[in-house]
Amino acid sequence: MTAPRVPLPSPEAMSPVQRALYDRIIASPTRRMVGPQRANIHSPELAEAWWQLGDMLRNRTVLPTMLIELAIIVVGRRWTSQVEFHVHGAAAINAGLDRAVVEAIRQGAPPPLGPGQEREVYEFARQAQMNGQVDDAVYAAVLARWGERGTVELTAVIGFYTMVSIALNLHRIPLPDGATPPLASIGHEDGLAPLPPSGLA
Repeated sequence: MTAPRVPLPSPEAMSPVQRALYDRIIASPTRRMVGPQRANIHSPELAEAWWQLGDMLRNRTVLPTMLIELAIIVVGRRWTSQVEFHVHGAAAINAGLDRAVVEAIRQGAPPPLGPGQEREVYEFARQAQMNGQVDDAVYAAVLARWGERGTVELTAVIGFYTMVSIALNLHRIPLPDGATPPLASIGHEDGLAPLPPSGLA
């Protein structure tokens, strides 16, 4: 495993301000600090704002957790973000997403999704990641199902976890101890993986 590019301080090595924020994060529903916050803690104000936004997007949107986690793993696969997929692949399954769907996304294969809310969210996230845009039919489907609030919240989830993936990759945040990297490099030399459309009609 490649070493991190910045020091990742242990709780014992943190300043009082860093440690106070760390203790609040650990005591919250977040419960642990395994991702980009390990680097962000060097800027406590950034880490605080990051935590607050991430907590809202994971826990207080109108979309069910399963769909939030589906969008997150689409982003993680696009950016070949090992920590993001490791954490959120398991979370997606725990939230009720079919393991075969998670595995297909992990492999870069068309996920077996029929018509419905899961396919709509997958396509919304996939097109946003591949094209920087979402076509009118996909946008309209999400809007019809989840309204204005759900549509802007889903967009924010995709944007936030793109930022998470970039931070994880650039700082080279390691996987938790003993974890095996879940993602192979596929697609382009720049590390961005292609995301195929759903595999079911």
